[in-house]
Amino acid sequence: MSEVKLATETRTEFGKGAARRIRRDNKVPGVLYGHGVDPIHVTLPGHELLLALRTPNVLLALEIEGKKELAIPKAVQRDPLRGHLEHVDLLLVKRGEKVSVEVPVHAEGELAPGGNLLEHVLNALPVEAEATHIPESFTVSVEGLEAGASVLAKDITLPKGVTLAVEDDTVVLQVLAAQAEEPAAEAEGEAVEGEATEAVEA
Repeated sequence: MSEVKLATETRTEFGKGAARRIRRDNKVPGVLYGHGVDPIHVTLPGHELLLALRTPNVLLALEIEGKKELAIPKAVQRDPLRGHLEHVDLLLVKRGEKVSVEVPVHAEGELAPGGNLLEHVLNALPVEAEATHIPESFTVSVEGLEAGASVLAKDITLPKGVTLAVEDDTVVLQVLAAQAEEPAAEAEGEAVEGEATEAVEA
């Protein structure tokens, strides 16, 4: 996984007013924590951070007052209407250190014929991985799977150094049988018959 460098500033102003001023300057307020140190309140460049967060579990190389730190995003708050970044929580990490993350799961391939549906029970798989070698995603083949079939956590191939953070038999994907629909003509016939009965009773 490549690192994204971000120039980061510490901040001493807090509260909604301070946060609005920071965002007006196209920056994002955040908190950096971990490794038993007191939380560090920071300001990050908004556009660069937005681009970086397009990669799940992106590794951020931060430069804070001349000191370099590595961090991964743990919680991101966005404006519910505009989608703008409002706040970010970052977790300090070190090279070689293992962290718990959730990695997105993507399905590829066509299910067996029959109109069945694929359900993502888990959109992301919890794993433990080295902070500098977190997979961006897992791709799972569902080619030819029939109704009732499932893909379990243990069925997903993990890169070296990555281990599951859930039980082996946790269901990640499953194939649901297509819903049987009542023929339209039959339904219309029942409706007409019902109307005729009502007319006789009247």
